[in-house]
Amino acid sequence: MTSPTADLTREFWVSSGHHLARRTPQGRLAVTPELLLAYLARPELAPPEEACDAERALYAALRADPLRAITKDDIAAMVDADARENWDYFRRYRDLLVSAGTIEDAYIALFSGGRVDLPPLFIDQMTHIILRNALDGCTDPYVLRAGELFYRAQKASLRDGALLLADLELIEEQARDREALRHVSPLTMMLGGEPGDDLDVMDDANAWTYWSRSDANSMVLNLGTNPAARAGLARVIAAWAEHLTGARVSVEPVAKMEDRDWRWFVGLDAEGTRIGNAIWSGEALPPEDVSAVVALFRLEFANQSLVREKVRGKPVWLLLGMTPDKVIRMKPQNLLVGLPLVTAPAARGSVQ
Repeated sequence: MTSPTADLTREFWVSSGHHLARRTPQGRLAVTPELLLAYLARPELAPPEEACDAERALYAALRADPLRAITKDDIAAMVDADARENWDYFRRYRDLLVSAGTIEDAYIALFSGGRVDLPPLFIDQMTHIILRNALDGCTDPYVLRAGELFYRAQKASLRDGALLLADLELIEEQARDREALRHVSPLTMMLGGEPGDDLDVMDDANAWTYWSRSDANSMVLNLGTNPAARAGLARVIAAWAEHLTGARVSVEPVAKMEDRDWRWFVGLDAEGTRIGNAIWSGEALPPEDVSAVVALFRLEFANQSLVREKVRGKPVWLLLGMTPDKVIRMKPQNLLVGLPLVTAPAARGSVQ
């Protein structure tokens, strides 16, 4: 079966909820009651059978009016401590979105204010919907699969010398299933292979199938030996940076850093930041740190007047690493706060 040839815009990442928001004239996503209702439908907030009357009353009131004020007294009246914590997080998150007006502005405000006091779940959801907006109209499955790194942790593995990235949550789910199977039939488990072995590795022959399963997170990205995967991740980085900062950039994957006078770097995750700091300090990297760098990119600004003077005319190096247990957790907010712009990204409007 061959790939469809139609060049019509395809839908992807429906689970982001982007269709429930409204795009502003500036290209950002305005917060709508429909989007807030989708959050209320999540299992973390839907009251369980044992929920108290106070929790059920607040939930019903918000279902009727998602913009209704949530007071501290509303939350304090709840009996269950976990429920109080969940609702307090949602109150702060909902109020941040509403006060900012758009999801992008809320994201910028969140990471411009110093202390981030929201759970990673909310941040990943914001990243998901913002990136869906930034990539609207994209027709390259490699770009979209690479984009999953921005909001879903990945588990790395080596197969035939290639570095493969699979969705961490999916791999952990398969591992739990295998453990349960071990108690039923050890032989069946032994013959079943390792978690992730049955997942499709994206290549030019099957990439078109991504459109039908973009929300399943079930395709493996060959970041090691497939140039299209690295190029796809570079395009996602550029789209994300431009969408949130307004500054046009070019990003290209490189095999190694050949710049003895490098002026700036951004770690795309905690490991990339740690390793970049070690290089910056002149430390000799141990072999395990060298192998922990899974991707290296060179970013350049189209308009150098937007860049701090010490970095003008020089590239910004981007490092993506993985933990010792081969997990990659990107921190795309580092591209928002870490780029050497003269003016920090504004919560409303953008530089040209």
